[in-house]
Amino acid sequence: MAYEDNSSPDRGTEEGVFVGMFTHSLDPKKRLTIPADWREQVVGPKSLYVMPGVEENCLCVFPSREMSRRLETIGHHSITDRKARQFTRVLASSSDLLTWDTQGRMRIKDELLDSASIKNRVVLVGNFRFFELWSPDVLKRSGVMDKTNIAEAVRHVGF
Repeated sequence: MAYEDNSSPDRGTEEGVFVGMFTHSLDPKKRLTIPADWREQVVGPKSLYVMPGVEENCLCVFPSREMSRRLETIGHHSITDRKARQFTRVLASSSDLLTWDTQGRMRIKDELLDSASIKNRVVLVGNFRFFELWSPDVLKRSGVMDKTNIAEAVRHVGF
């Protein structure tokens, strides 16, 4: 389920929040249906950036405004910064910009699905400003949903 702050005077100008977890199947054409609640959270262009996880075997999905915020950070690096250019080159060339159809389906290219070991079923995991796509088996084996050290993680992010 997604949450949107209805008390804000600027309602509709801020990106929504992706919370919850959903398990969906890819249809026969390998399209993924994005939950309606989550589609409503995307403000501005009705498109999503899909990219491989950097340190985890999943896909990260960003709405345009969140992607712009993240690109702002990257943009502070000089064009002569080889490490920054390598990062952006590798990530951008393996990413995709997608829109969904009237039923909320989008077709993620095979290379991205393969990079996350996604075959038929997909777990969509909310991560507040973006969401992740996981193979159910990979998610279970990864331990990323383990709540054992959650207190330490809370202190780390200062929540």
